[in-house]
Amino acid sequence: MAKLRLAGIIRESIVDGPGIRMTVFVQGCPHHCKGCHNQQTWDFDGGYDSTSEKILEEAKKDKLIKGLTFSGGEPFEQAASLAILAKEAKKEGLNIFCYTGYTYEYLVEHFDKRPEWKELLELCDWLVDGKFILEEKSLMLHFRGSKNQRIIDVQKSLKENKVVLSDLN
Repeated sequence: MAKLRLAGIIRESIVDGPGIRMTVFVQGCPHHCKGCHNQQTWDFDGGYDSTSEKILEEAKKDKLIKGLTFSGGEPFEQAASLAILAKEAKKEGLNIFCYTGYTYEYLVEHFDKRPEWKELLELCDWLVDGKFILEEKSLMLHFRGSKNQRIIDVQKSLKENKVVLSDLN
């Protein structure tokens, strides 16, 4: 069981990754992107406490859910706890879709200082990376807010040691 600081949960979402998903919004974000639609998640002291166990139990109740989405806030600021949740979710056959304001390259470059980032990234199936840029906002993009953001196939990227874009782009 891992403690998490949450802003909220959407139990059935079709806009936060492929299929019907449970979206977990973590509390706390260092990026403060102009035009962010989740500004209430910025404060690291806001939100409420929960556990990976509670979240997984809720997800298991809904047989329509195909995966979990980690959004925020900044999921990689709670990477160790989300990795525990992701590991248990994978055992239940759920996939993992994660948003981050960091770039894939930045995360990988900091694995030595932040091993929990590596642990979480290795459990992700997809990663939407990069800060939201208001000037590049487009409502025509699937699962992302601005044109600079990429949907990365994490498993292929780790295997090939380079960014591989997902066919969800």
